Amino acid sequence: MRALVLALGLGAAAYHAGLQRGVVAPGATVEKLAGGFAFTEGPACAADGRLYFTDQPNNRILRWSAENGVSTFLEPAGRANGLYFAPGGALIAAADEKTELWSIAPDRTVRVLAHEYAGKPLNGPNDVWVRPDGALYFTDPFYKRPWWTHDAMPQDGQHVYFLSADRRQLVRVVTDMTQPNGIIGTPDGKTLFVSDIAAKRTYRYAIAPDGTLSAKSLVVEQGSDGMTLDNEGNLYLTGDGVMVFDSSGHLVDHIKIPDEKWTANVSFCGRDRQTLFITASAGLYAVRTRVKGANAAK
Repeated sequence: MRALVLALGLGAAAYHAGLQRGVVAPGATVEKLAGGFAFTEGPACAADGRLYFTDQPNNRILRWSAENGVSTFLEPAGRANGLYFAPGGALIAAADEKTELWSIAPDRTVRVLAHEYAGKPLNGPNDVWVRPDGALYFTDPFYKRPWWTHDAMPQDGQHVYFLSADRRQLVRVVTDMTQPNGIIGTPDGKTLFVSDIAAKRTYRYAIAPDGTLSAKSLVVEQGSDGMTLDNEGNLYLTGDGVMVFDSSGHLVDHIKIPDEKWTANVSFCGRDRQTLFITASAGLYAVRTRVKGANAAK
């Protein structure tokens, strides 16, 4: 870990100072909430503080609450991966069984928002972030799934797309990544973060009202499967546990999940949005933080 930080240009003093002001609440430890899953992904927080997440190989969307633990929300679930709540309560799901993007109403009615671009199927929507006005961005990498009958990538590359709030305009907005994966935006809708997981880099973009992106800048030389933000502007990246970087790209915390080989995604949830939920392979974990999540469902 220290070698990685020094490679990013930080000195040893900055490394230790950053970790001392970490995001975990004093005395808090990571708690395993549930286990026995095939591969957990897509944590998303509903307005009532319940957490929704996916168990993709088992084709289901689950939800967790402190009162009731884990229950099934939707099964089958289109092999949903990433999730995010839109204004009004619809759950947006990157459902890659048929390379689709779904909107799931509270009554579980499913509407397909997108399934192709330029007359060809999408590669497999992976992660999604919804802008405050309801427009959204999603990543479309290519990971060969055992439930597909095709082996070749349908699109001409692995890109990031913008879908307008009225769902009429689907546009490619990032076309120069090797394999985009994790994605998150700021609550004011003005900044987007996207991870190029294969290139081991995470970038920041300025968002225009029409959805186009500009001012691309490197945040940190690390990729990520999923990501989130807190109210101090810290960016949470996954893979080896959860690594937390401030707005300057300095490491401020590393939350380890010792019993799991891979951490896929993270989201703040609970009624006060001050608990970090972590989907890590076979388990669902949580840790109390001194910060709050930046994005809250409405």
